[in-house]
Amino acid sequence: MPLSLTGIIHTIIGILAVFFGLKMLWQQKQITSHSFEGKFYLVATLFTAISALTIFKHGSFNAAHALAILTILATTSGVVLEKTVLFKSWNKYFVHLSFSGTILFHLIPTSTEILTRFPMDGPVVTSLEDPFLHKTFLIIFLVFLAFIIFQMNWLRNKS
Repeated sequence: MPLSLTGIIHTIIGILAVFFGLKMLWQQKQITSHSFEGKFYLVATLFTAISALTIFKHGSFNAAHALAILTILATTSGVVLEKTVLFKSWNKYFVHLSFSGTILFHLIPTSTEILTRFPMDGPVVTSLEDPFLHKTFLIIFLVFLAFIIFQMNWLRNKS
C-alpha cells in the first residue's frame, strides 16, 4: 500500500526526529529543549504524533494512535517539567524519562512500518500478530529499559 502525502510528510519528519533524538542520546545522554537539535526533535516529534492521529492504515483507532497520544503527553509534560520544579530533586528524572520515552514511542510504530512494508515484494511481517514483530518490540523495549537505567544513574552521578 503506497503512502499518502500525509504519510510521506509524516515519515520524513519522523525519520528526522528519530535521527536527532538518537544523536542527542548518543552524544549527550539526554534530550533537552536547550539546543536547536532538541527543539527540532520535540517539534518534529509533536508533529509526527499529531499527524499519526490522522493516518488509518489499519482501518480504525489502534495501538499506533494510542502511542501517538502517549507521545504528545510525554513531550508536553517533559517541556512543562523542564521549565518548572514540580517534583523538586526528582524533576530532572521525570523530564528525561518523558523525553527519552518519546524515542520508544517512535521506535515501536517505526519498526512496525519497516517490517510490514519491506522488502516491497515480500515484507518480513504480514500481520500485526506476527511473533517476529512482537519479539522486535520486546528487544526495543529491553534496550530502552537498559538505556533508561543507564541514563537515570548518569543523572544521579552528574549531580
